[in-house]
Amino acid sequence: MEREVVGLMPAGGKAERIAPLPCSKELFPLGFQLMEGIPQPRPKAVGQYLLEKFQLAGITKTFIILRKGKWDIPAYFGHGEFVNMHLGYLIMGEALGPPFTLDQAYPFVHDKLVAFGFPDIMISSENVFSPLLKQQERTQADVVLAVFPAHKPQLMDMVEMDENGKIHAMFLKPDKTDLELCWLGGVWTPAFTQFMHDYLQDFRRKDDFKTAKADKLETEDLTVGAVIQAAIKKGLQTYGVVFPDGKYIDIGTADNLMKSVEKFGCQVT
Repeated sequence: MEREVVGLMPAGGKAERIAPLPCSKELFPLGFQLMEGIPQPRPKAVGQYLLEKFQLAGITKTFIILRKGKWDIPAYFGHGEFVNMHLGYLIMGEALGPPFTLDQAYPFVHDKLVAFGFPDIMISSENVFSPLLKQQERTQADVVLAVFPAHKPQLMDMVEMDENGKIHAMFLKPDKTDLELCWLGGVWTPAFTQFMHDYLQDFRRKDDFKTAKADKLETEDLTVGAVIQAAIKKGLQTYGVVFPDGKYIDIGTADNLMKSVEKFGCQVT
């Protein structure tokens, strides 16, 4: 029986580091695409690159989790007709970080194999998720991460991995490290989906949250890396697949956005 894999694409951020933008960050035009029946190339939205990586791995369904107000995303992608994928849209609740955004999909994916990627990180390797799914099937790991050589380790979540591909520890944006590899996406089983769901419920109840005068919760945004780090410490089996020649760029800063436009702005894919 073929396994069903569902993609998750978070789109809840405010893109404050590159604001103001005329559209959601996930729709920023970066490069061009050839479309059936249209003779000239058309602009390609940055988020489409992630959807295409899902598609290359045989993933046919993806949930995009939105912040209220980012209605241009479903208006653009629709039900997925021009990316040849079935798309569904969920609305995130409180803006407490990407794990909470992803957890919005829990009722729909708690029993599924999940593929996750960052829509605002451009990755040079095209078929990222097929090797991850093969590694998961081979090892029966709870989590399998796409691992790349880090440009600036102090800005990334670094992984400690052995020669068999097992990840023993994760270090979040370390000030100093001898580690060379960071993670940029992954696949996980229902075991991790449930762990994250329970972890976030516990996180809400603890003193990590402080009630402000306006009765709003104040905390630094929790990251997906922090939840994976906690899962590793708890004993969930985590493996990685290294893309030794892979390169990446996060378009979420002004400098990197300019570099991305220079590199990808005129390419046709």
